[in-house]
Amino acid sequence: MNRARTTSLVALAASAAVVLAGCTATAPEAPDASTEPVSDGEFTLYSGRDEALIQPLIDLFEEQSGISVDVRYGNTAELGALLLEEGDRTPAQVFLSQDAGALGALANADLFAELPADITERVPQGFTSTDGSWVGVTGRARVIVYDSEKLTEDEVPSSVDAFAEPEWKGRFGIAPTNASFQAFVTAYRVLKGEEAADKWVAAIAENQPQIFENNRAVLAAVDDGVIEAGLINHYYWFQQAAEAGADNMRAQLSYPEAGDPGSIVNVTGAGLLASGADDADALEFIDFLVSSEAQQHFVDETYEYPLIEGVEAPEGLPALDSLLNPELDLADLESLEVTQDLLAKYGLI
Repeated sequence: MNRARTTSLVALAASAAVVLAGCTATAPEAPDASTEPVSDGEFTLYSGRDEALIQPLIDLFEEQSGISVDVRYGNTAELGALLLEEGDRTPAQVFLSQDAGALGALANADLFAELPADITERVPQGFTSTDGSWVGVTGRARVIVYDSEKLTEDEVPSSVDAFAEPEWKGRFGIAPTNASFQAFVTAYRVLKGEEAADKWVAAIAENQPQIFENNRAVLAAVDDGVIEAGLINHYYWFQQAAEAGADNMRAQLSYPEAGDPGSIVNVTGAGLLASGADDADALEFIDFLVSSEAQQHFVDETYEYPLIEGVEAPEGLPALDSLLNPELDLADLESLEVTQDLLAKYGLI
């Protein structure tokens, strides 16, 4: 990754931590619950999800609703830090995040307006906020992708702890600036404690993993035989398998054992920023994201887990509840700046 961009990310995250610490003084006032939302036919969205994944869905929403969506795409961590910095001055009304951690950080800073219950109650507990500050949209399982021409399924680690062992030095890849990876490390901290997480990250850095910018690059490196294994989200593999055929891929998937930090199911999610509390168009978009039509789009096009009743998960995926870690509350993943500091401490970002 470009060193200047990495430095900028760390600096922006540090700046966000300062803003978060002082958010009580700058947080916007709670909106008047009696105010009726108003439509002007447009709103601004900050999307921490890839344009290739989300723009087709936005196009569908615009076509059906007649509402214009001004989208700013970017890395989830960077956009989350930007929103913390902008506070109530942000031009955005909606934040679509790649993971729950960034949503939790913004909720803790009181930057979200409470969503209506008829939206939040569509998503079961464990996959959405506990206070209505944001709503889960899709589920993504963390998995290990491995080179089936170099490893048998039995040789693939059942725990991410194995990658901290010397035998894996230089053999695997990660995308440490990616929001999903950072959320996973945050989950490791929450589940195993700060000391254990520090030791794991230190050992991972010592093992000289190949560093990639995103999940797709990790998957491609495994499929090309460049590395033997990597840590990604499940749906990247399913997308490629749909195009190339699973039998034509040397990269295959393995699910870490239940309860392992590497087996977490994170969610994408959306929050209505306080600046958009009375924006009917922004609210309509969030409502659309948890509609049957949008959820089916995610199943068909991105192979993610749907989170509402009546929409079936993509064929070939394990049952969502079989991957859940009962010890992890997604609301505990908000401390992204601590994780970023930890990764920076050992030179991974």
